[in-house]
Amino acid sequence: MTGVAVGRTERMRLELTGRQDSDQEELDELTLRLRERLLELGVDDVEPIRSGEVPEGAKPVDAIAVGALAVTLAPIALRSVLDLVRTWIENRPVRTVGVTLGEDSLELEAVSSADQRRIIDAFLAAHGPEAEPADGRGE
Repeated sequence: MTGVAVGRTERMRLELTGRQDSDQEELDELTLRLRERLLELGVDDVEPIRSGEVPEGAKPVDAIAVGALAVTLAPIALRSVLDLVRTWIENRPVRTVGVTLGEDSLELEAVSSADQRRIIDAFLAAHGPEAEPADGRGE
């Protein structure tokens, strides 16, 4: 690979928001399923985000922020991750997935694919040449 900063990674935050009739247990299960799918993409890591300090005597799982994941990935994987999230929410009881990368953020919803692609392309354009355009898939 030429022109790509070897070893450089980004840390992206994904935050799922369930529909009005979703409960925390369902949102937690959906978050775990999304985590599994993201790991299949070969990103460096996907871990639940802790909501704060773990109080004395509490189980570490008590401090997990429901619906929040931290994804560590190479910049070249941004397109794949965003495409996966975009298609993943279409058939799930998830209203939105908030994506934060650095100081930029966007909210993906189950809207038309063309609209989502335009939003994703604009977001990726702000994150350098390693984030390839939808029509220029390559190595």
